[in-house]
Amino acid sequence: MSKYLYTMNYSNPANLAVIACPGGEVFADEVILHLKKGYHHRLERLASKLAKRYGMDAAGVVHRINFINEVMAPAQYPQGNTEGFKVPRFKVPARFTLFANGEIKAEILESIRGKDMYIIQDVENRYPVNFSGGDVKKALSVNDHLMTVFVTVDAAMQAGAERITLVLPNFPYARQHKAKGREGLTASRVGKIFEGLGVNHIITLDIHSRDIVNAFNRIRLENLHASYQIIRTLSRLDGVLNDDFVVVSPDTGAVDRNKFYASALKKPLALLYKERDYSRVSKDALENNISEIKLLGNVRGKTVFMADDMLGTGGTLLKGMRVLKENGAGRVICAISLPLFSGDAISYFDQAYQEGLFYRIIGTNAVYQEEVLSRGWYISVNITGLFAQIITRLHQRLSLSSLLDNRGIITRLLADERLLADEEPEGPPQGLLFSPADGLPGVQDQKAHRES
Repeated sequence: MSKYLYTMNYSNPANLAVIACPGGEVFADEVILHLKKGYHHRLERLASKLAKRYGMDAAGVVHRINFINEVMAPAQYPQGNTEGFKVPRFKVPARFTLFANGEIKAEILESIRGKDMYIIQDVENRYPVNFSGGDVKKALSVNDHLMTVFVTVDAAMQAGAERITLVLPNFPYARQHKAKGREGLTASRVGKIFEGLGVNHIITLDIHSRDIVNAFNRIRLENLHASYQIIRTLSRLDGVLNDDFVVVSPDTGAVDRNKFYASALKKPLALLYKERDYSRVSKDALENNISEIKLLGNVRGKTVFMADDMLGTGGTLLKGMRVLKENGAGRVICAISLPLFSGDAISYFDQAYQEGLFYRIIGTNAVYQEEVLSRGWYISVNITGLFAQIITRLHQRLSLSSLLDNRGIITRLLADERLLADEEPEGPPQGLLFSPADGLPGVQDQKAHRES
């Protein structure tokens, strides 16, 4: 029995460790909740199988598993009750110090030697974050957040981590992926810096260009998509997925993404073709470099769905919405993987909503937000469960293909009438380790989490 459990890597994941950088703490805490829930679920299945196989009492199997886990990694498991399953805490305590001159220091407060380390950071978090145990709070720029990642990776390397994976829902400098004239390929350069620091793996969401994936010499980059969570949310909007529904690509760069949605939903695809004047620099939603937009397709009287990877100032999206309305579109719904809402974007969308330019915007919690969550036109979907599943499978050296290519899961979702009705399904679709939403604090709780 003991020998069998020692060889079961997934039964004792105390070697998996998570460090939350200041900007990514909320995201990391929700990922850890999913990790614990998934681990507990797998332990229950394992105990049931072993009890049946060896003719033992299930409670006795649980007791032995807890005993072996505590022998192997006593510091990772809570003390106290020995009857119920004990779940590793996963999160490694760390201290981040912000000095008066702007320098940042990361200190890891316990041994991580030989650990499979996952460092989580939200580089687009523009709200004040904690330093020095909460004594200092400051809002950081993307560059400050990126520097925090650098010093944390260096600290983990110095402390003897066996493998380092960066969890960056927003890959920094992703829009600087191709050079026009005398420009730098900064997205690639950031990746090369990560390689030089010793990073083995990067997990990100809906990266801006496929070119970035191929820019590294050694790092493996896993590019996740929130299409399952977005379609699940879309299917629950009253009367949206009807016959008068069309998917529209907001530009030529988003054609593949929207073609995926059109194919999954079995709906027609249209395109907004944009002419840009690259001699002008986009400043905000009103001042951008779009000179003309043309609609290729029919949207008259139809519900329109558009998906894009990133919403910055929102100017291009707002112009596209106006063109759709001028061409007779009904309800306009947008899905954004990385809802940055830079500058005064939220106020511009408030005004556009009052004008009736759109019905809803669906965004993920890959970017920490507070203000936009209170808007009636905004729906936030939680994608931390997806990241937790990827982390679990990477740690166990399992295949990621069913999660990276989720067309099968989406097909089952749309075929499952329980998921299209108001009631919750009994469990996650086949292929998911655990439901992305079960038993977790919603994104509406982010602000309360930060204040605590």
